[in-house]
Amino acid sequence: MYNSPFNLNELNTYQTWRNKKLSAYPLLPESLLVTIEDPENPSEAEIAQLQHICHQYNLALYHFAQGDVRSKRHVHRLGHKVGLFRLDSNLCADEDSLTSLHVTSHAGQHDYIPYTNKPLSWHTDGYYNLPEEQIHGMLLHCAQPALEGGESWLMDHEIAYILLRDTNPDYIHALMHPNAFTIPANILNGEIIRPEQSGPVFSVTTAGHLHMRYSARQRNVIWRDDPMTREAADFLLNLWQQDSPYKIRYTLQAGEGLLCNNVLHNRTAFKDSDDPTQTRLLYRGRYFDRVEEPKETICSV
Repeated sequence: MYNSPFNLNELNTYQTWRNKKLSAYPLLPESLLVTIEDPENPSEAEIAQLQHICHQYNLALYHFAQGDVRSKRHVHRLGHKVGLFRLDSNLCADEDSLTSLHVTSHAGQHDYIPYTNKPLSWHTDGYYNLPEEQIHGMLLHCAQPALEGGESWLMDHEIAYILLRDTNPDYIHALMHPNAFTIPANILNGEIIRPEQSGPVFSVTTAGHLHMRYSARQRNVIWRDDPMTREAADFLLNLWQQDSPYKIRYTLQAGEGLLCNNVLHNRTAFKDSDDPTQTRLLYRGRYFDRVEEPKETICSV
């Protein structure tokens, strides 16, 4: 990782990158929002703006100005336009590999928190995936919001890296250990649905991008039995309890969505409408791709 801000020995490179990154905060969520006038055919300028915002913050918000807000076709089209093609057909995904997130009482595989109205703790998506199937991009589209609640909290994982490294660079060294973070096997009705999966919290891709696999949940996770690893994990848990200018809060409305490079996120609890046709419904896409870099600088964000 020569000349990389994620190399602990590259102090000058890190400081330059860090200062530029932090100088963009605080910010209003509305500054991340791009209106897509025609979801059937997003313009080059709209796509470039989304890519520029993602390039700086690793996340962007969008709003479809017209059309059917429940159309999965529009969601797939937008994903393709920004460079998200390779969907992860995970256990609970629909036939088109997007996942419909809504409250369900189905037994078994849908006994997962995303399918309830309970709060979701801070995490990145797919932290239990195999190393060759890590999730680098994510799209979350709101077809119908909850009656109350369901707010998303977001944090660029590169910001979390900075906060950890500035406190103690040894935290980063510990969290890059290949066995830093283990998810036990997923066993359903005596059958192993997914084997135990160990790996680092932070890693750097061959293209030089920082990747993070993480969950703040306290059950069914195994941290490496090492003092520095435990201290780093505790630092992150404390971070989620604190106010921070780096946390972005936004409640998606119908026709709005999140595009990101699998940043840290959570969700507050929510209350659904009594009308079964008006209950919360989001489409989630998990991708093996990142949002493509902008081809040229056309705007400043």
